[in-house]
Amino acid sequence: MKTMGETASPWADMYSVRGRRIKSSAIRELLKVTEQPNFVSFAGGFPAPELFPVKEVAEVTQKILAENGEQALQYSATEGYRPLREWAAEEMRKVGVPAQVENVIITTGSQQALDLLGRVLIDKDDPVAVESPTYLAALQAWRGYGARFLQIPSDSEGLSVDGLQEGLKEKPKMLYAIPNFQNPSGATLSLKRREQLVQWCRENRVCAIEDDPYRVICFDDRPLPRLIELECAQREEDTYTGQMVYLTTFSKVLAPGLRVGVVVTHPELISKLVQAKQASDLHTPTLNQMICYEMAKTGFLNQQARKVSTVYKERMELMYSEVKRIFPEGTKVSRPSGGMFLWVTLPEGMDADDLWKKALNRKVAFVPGAPFFPDNPKSNTLRLNFSNSNLDTIREGMRRIEEALHS
Repeated sequence: MKTMGETASPWADMYSVRGRRIKSSAIRELLKVTEQPNFVSFAGGFPAPELFPVKEVAEVTQKILAENGEQALQYSATEGYRPLREWAAEEMRKVGVPAQVENVIITTGSQQALDLLGRVLIDKDDPVAVESPTYLAALQAWRGYGARFLQIPSDSEGLSVDGLQEGLKEKPKMLYAIPNFQNPSGATLSLKRREQLVQWCRENRVCAIEDDPYRVICFDDRPLPRLIELECAQREEDTYTGQMVYLTTFSKVLAPGLRVGVVVTHPELISKLVQAKQASDLHTPTLNQMICYEMAKTGFLNQQARKVSTVYKERMELMYSEVKRIFPEGTKVSRPSGGMFLWVTLPEGMDADDLWKKALNRKVAFVPGAPFFPDNPKSNTLRLNFSNSNLDTIREGMRRIEEALHS
C-alpha cells in the first residue's frame, strides 16, 4: 500500500512486452556526461565535425532548392529518391553485384535499417549469430524484438569461422557481421575468412547482414571484397537474389546529421522493408537524399573519403602510440587499418569500469567494453574513439587517462 507522498508511475503497467525489453544505450547515456565544459571524450563514435563539408553542402542545398525546391520539400517514395537508388545500384554493379533499383532502399541512417530488419525478420527467441564483441546499437535494436544472441568469438582477423562452425549448438536465423574495421574491435575480417563465411551461409541457408559503415575510411590498401561481392562471384543473374543484406551509410564520411543509409538485398526483402518503413517514418527526408546524391554523383564523396582517411590515420597513430606508452605491461591494443576505434584489452585482473570512474573524475571518457558483449562480458576491455579529437586533444586526454591509471 502506498504511503503519503508516494506516487505510482502511471505508465509502469502499460508498457508492452517489447517496451519493457528496451533499455538505454550505455554510450548514449555516457555522452550526456561528456557535455560538461573542458571534457575530453573518446567515448562516442563521432566523425570529426571540423571535416564536415559545410560549404559544399550549403552550395548543393541552394542549387537543389533553386532548381527543384518543390520536390525537395515534398513527401516522396518510401523506397527512396530514385536517382540515389540508381546510383547505389550502379556502384554495386561496378564490383560485380548485379543490383538493380529494386534491390535498393534508402533508410534514415543504417540504424533504421537494423531496426527494420529486426522488425521483419526476428520473432521472440529467434537465434541471431553475432561477433563477440559487436556493435552495441545492433544488440539494442534486436533485443527489443526478442532476439537470442549466439556469440561467435573473434580475434585480430575478425569473426572466427571455426568458432561459427564448431561453437554453435543450433543454426542461427541470421548472422550479423561488420567485416571492415569493426566496431568496437577495429578488426578486419581476412579474405580467407570472408570466403569461408560466405560458403557457410550458403550451405546452411543463413541470411547474413553485412554492416559496412567504415569501408571508405581506409588507411592503407583498398578494402577487401564485400561479402556480397564474394557471394555474387559464384552466381549468374541480372538482378541480385542472394541471401546477403548489405548496409552502408553516408554518415561516417559526409555528415551523420543527414541520416541517410543504403540497403542492398533481395527484392522480396526490400518490399517487406518498404512496408515496415511506411509504418515507421514514411520516407527518409527528400532534401537530405538529394544532397547525398548530388555529392556522390560528382565524385566529391570519394574526395571527402580520402581527406577523412588521411586525418584519421594520423590521429589513430598518435592514440595507438600513447596507449602503448601509458598502459601497463600486458595490455593489448588493436592497430586498425581503417575506421574510428581502438580496442584495448587490459591485463587480467584489471577492471575497465574502475579505470572509467577514475577517468571521469579527471574529465576524460572512454567506453568500457562490457556492453559490447551479448553475454559473458570481458570487464578488462575498453573502446577508444580517435576520430573526434585533434592531436592536441588526444595528447591531453591520454595524459588524463595516464593519471587515472597511476591513481
